[in-house]
Amino acid sequence: LEPQTRKLFEVCRMRGLPIFSFCNKLDRPALAPMEIMDQIEAEFGLETHPVVWPVGDGDRFKGLLDRMKNVVLLYEKSEKRGQMATVTEVDFADKEALREAIGDDELFDKLEEDEEILREILPPLDKARVLAGVQSPLFFGSAIADFGVDKFLDYFVDYGSIPASRKAVIEGEGGDKSAKKDDDIDDDDGVQVPAEYPEFSGFIFKMQANLDPQHRDRLSYVRVISGKYEKG
Repeated sequence: LEPQTRKLFEVCRMRGLPIFSFCNKLDRPALAPMEIMDQIEAEFGLETHPVVWPVGDGDRFKGLLDRMKNVVLLYEKSEKRGQMATVTEVDFADKEALREAIGDDELFDKLEEDEEILREILPPLDKARVLAGVQSPLFFGSAIADFGVDKFLDYFVDYGSIPASRKAVIEGEGGDKSAKKDDDIDDDDGVQVPAEYPEFSGFIFKMQANLDPQHRDRLSYVRVISGKYEKG
């Protein structure tokens, strides 16, 4: 785990926030998935539940088993950078077709063995425990090659928390931060902006400067709270 990843895990655990874990760069040599699970649990006391499971890694990375739908997704990287990968779906229960599609008996046998072990030792994925921050859905893939990112996003929508209201400071004329409040914003416990508020709002949670030594640049990271961002 990278130092910044460790720090992020610590903050989320401290605040009881749900954690969705994505193990990237599976198309390069990597730790065994079981070792990754053990490392996360040992360092953070966080139970992981693999929603998908990799078929090989590095040069032998073939795809993913979607354990919730019992379907194997075999990826073929696009020759053109930026284009989506080609995905072939094979029913995990159709062993003959799956063995032929993977084209590697060792990887096929390993996938079957791993899935049998996971079914035996892991408790089921529990949305309430995910939202409480005690169980982390675990995903594998390669972001740059567009392997597995779609699955991560699909399950994040299904198992993630819904948008919540956020406290905000609304400036009035002359920079008076307590002056004007919209009628649609509840002020029972400070100024609150609900997710359904129609106007665009957000908060800047991180700023970086001088990312390029040849330019005096500044980049702000904004979390959208309500409304829709429109360029310009």
